[in-house]
Amino acid sequence: MNIDDSATLGLGRLVASGTRPDAATPAPWSRIGDAALPWLLPASLLLLWTVGATQGWISPQVLPSPQFVWETLRDLAASGDLWLHASASLARVLIGFAAGAALGLALGAAMGLSRRVEAYLLPTFNALVQIPVLAWLPFVLLLVGIGEPLKYILIAKAAMVPVALNTLQGFRQTPQALREVAKVYGYTRRQQVLEVVLPHATPTLFTGLRLGFTKAWLSLVVVELVASSEGLGYLIVYGRQLFQLDLVMAAVIVVGAIGYAIDRALDALEKAAHRRRPGAAG
Repeated sequence: MNIDDSATLGLGRLVASGTRPDAATPAPWSRIGDAALPWLLPASLLLLWTVGATQGWISPQVLPSPQFVWETLRDLAASGDLWLHASASLARVLIGFAAGAALGLALGAAMGLSRRVEAYLLPTFNALVQIPVLAWLPFVLLLVGIGEPLKYILIAKAAMVPVALNTLQGFRQTPQALREVAKVYGYTRRQQVLEVVLPHATPTLFTGLRLGFTKAWLSLVVVELVASSEGLGYLIVYGRQLFQLDLVMAAVIVVGAIGYAIDRALDALEKAAHRRRPGAAG
């Protein structure tokens, strides 16, 4: 074997292994910069907020300082009010999300497995999902009153839509060749769904669940703003009515922090499901 053949063979091995000949290990400072990059915008906004409050660009009654908001948040945590309202909101969103996700998975699976069911349901479903959650509020209010069922129904409706649509898409993205192979090997309908369709649909299902929870969390705050006597949304309304903007901003920060934490957890589950998908690298 001559030199050219050896070089060609070595390059082929590099390509087969997915390694570039000029690739280098990222420097530690580069990895630190990549990790810090998502926090650049929040840090800039916090700095701008601090400078604006310190310089008096906006009245403290309209824009309280970050230190004042932090003290309010600390007082809420010390008194137990923060946990009271946060736990009420979490209980509502979990119940509503569970109901909406279950219904969305059932509808999406039914439409994904049957073209006839899709022809019957999908046009009406697409028409109904265009109606915002708040538009359903007066109608549901007449049916169930202003109690907890009102909140559960509206949250479930918000979560159901992305879960159902992503479930439909996930069940339809299984390669037809795999379905044909399963039929050749004598798989029953149940085996085809559990062993062929579902493994390929799992990453898309997790995406739908993640989007569904995001919609449910947003709808929760909106519903609590309108009809509630406890919860983070109620805390925002209560602070606005008393013109305590520090209380409003503290509640908004808690809403964003809880939503972000749960979204990160769902994102980790989605990535884990993607790695387990048949044919996924690694």
